[in-house]
Amino acid sequence: MGELFSLLKGGNRPSLLAAFVNTFLGVIKGVAFFLTGNVAMFAEMMHSFGDAANQFFVFIGSALSKKAPTQRFPNGYGRIVNLVCLGAVLIVAILSYETIKEGWHHFLHPATESSGIWIALGVLAIGTILEFTVLHKAAKEVLHEVGVETKGVAIIQSIKYLNRAKPATKLVWMEDSVATSGNILAFFAIIIAYFTEFYRIEGLVSMIIGLMMFYVVGRVFLDNARGAIGETDEEMLVHIGNLVMEDPNIKDIARLEVIKEGEFLHVELIAETDPKLSLAYLDDVRDHLTDLLLNQKGVTKVTMAFDEDDGERRWQHTAMKQNNKKV
Repeated sequence: MGELFSLLKGGNRPSLLAAFVNTFLGVIKGVAFFLTGNVAMFAEMMHSFGDAANQFFVFIGSALSKKAPTQRFPNGYGRIVNLVCLGAVLIVAILSYETIKEGWHHFLHPATESSGIWIALGVLAIGTILEFTVLHKAAKEVLHEVGVETKGVAIIQSIKYLNRAKPATKLVWMEDSVATSGNILAFFAIIIAYFTEFYRIEGLVSMIIGLMMFYVVGRVFLDNARGAIGETDEEMLVHIGNLVMEDPNIKDIARLEVIKEGEFLHVELIAETDPKLSLAYLDDVRDHLTDLLLNQKGVTKVTMAFDEDDGERRWQHTAMKQNNKKV
C-alpha cells in the first residue's frame, strides 16, 4: 500500500486537477439539467462526467507507469498509461453516443419553451472559467515537458508542441479544449433559443458536442494504440543518432531504436567502431555515451553494443534531418 501511495504522488497532476474539476462540473450541470430540462446542459453534463472518468483513469495509469522495472517486466511499466487510456476512451465513446442520440431526439422533437435560462447560463459560465483554467495549466505543462519557455498565450503556444507532450498531459489538453468550446457553444445555443424560439439549436449543439467528444476518442485511441504497440520517437531518434556520431570513436551506426515506453524512452544502439580499439577502451566509450544519452529528456534506459566498422556509411546526418527516416 505504501508503494501505491508513493507512486500516486508522481502521477500526472494536470489530469488529477482536471478530474476533480470535471466531477464538480458534472454534478452542477446535472442539477441544472434536472431543474431546466435543457438538452444542451445534458450534453455538457455527460461531457464533464466522461472527461472526469477518463482523467481519473489517466492519473492512475500515469502513476503506475512509473513503477520500477522488475525481473518479470524488465522493460518497466511505462506502457500502462497507454493501456489505461485505451480503456478510458471506451467510457467517453459511450457517453458521446448518448449525447448525440439525445441531441438528435431533441432536434426532431424540440421543446416548446426554454426555462431556467439564468441557472443554465450561470452554470455554463462557471464551467467555461474552470475548464479554461485547467486548459491553461495543461498548456503550461506541455511547454514545461518539452523544455520551452512560456511566451505570450500558453494555450496557443502549446499547440505547436502538443505531439511531444506526455500522453496524459496531451489527453488533458485535448479534452479540456473541447470542454471549453462545448461550454461556449451551449451558452450561446441557450441564448439563441431563448430570444428566437429556435429550440432545435439546443439539439444541434448537443450533437456537435457529442461529435467533438468522438474526435477526442479517435485521437486518444490512435495515439495510445501506437504507444501500446511500441512507437518510435522519430525526432529523438535523429537527435540521439547525431549525438552518438559526434563521438570521435564512433564510425557509423548499424542499428538505432528509440522506443516510447509510456512517458519514457528506451534506446537500443549498435555502433560501429575501429576494430583496433581495445575492449577496455570501448568500455569507457560505452560508459560515456550511456551517461550522455541518459541525460537526454525522457531517456530512462540505454542498451548499447559495438561492431567493427565495415567501411560503409549508413547514418547520414543531413538525410536523416530532411527525410526523417528510420535507421
